[in-house]
Amino acid sequence: MPRPTTRAPDAGWTDPDCPVARTLDLVGDRWSLLVIRDAMDGARSFTEFQRRTGIARNILTDRLRKLTAHGLLAQRTAPSGRRREYVLTGAGHDLFPVVVALRQWGERHAFAPGEAHSTLVDRHGTPVPEITPTGADGTPLDTETTRVRKTR
Repeated sequence: MPRPTTRAPDAGWTDPDCPVARTLDLVGDRWSLLVIRDAMDGARSFTEFQRRTGIARNILTDRLRKLTAHGLLAQRTAPSGRRREYVLTGAGHDLFPVVVALRQWGERHAFAPGEAHSTLVDRHGTPVPEITPTGADGTPLDTETTRVRKTR
């Protein structure tokens, strides 16, 4: 079922008809995806995002504002009641498979064989299986078995 759009009015899209381009317009810079990654891993406060990423305060302020404006993060009062915190929205949570796919690509292509790196595991400590797009019949899909169809 379609979810509400996270598109801001007059967003000035790079390629208005392409979902990949629109997504990259929203989260395609390095810092935005690292903020989303850390929110998925439990970061909530400005200070925590800054500590985890090493991002400059002005850039972090900009990215948090942008991610909030586009509906990927929301601000709420922290349980202590003394400050605000950032939490993923439904649209932010929907980026989980994207982050997993990027992580798995990085594990395959961004590290030398045997080089140490973090690993995503499930609640039982088992490494998350490779994400593979599949067709309605369960057949694995790739660039040779798919094409883009314009909807207009």
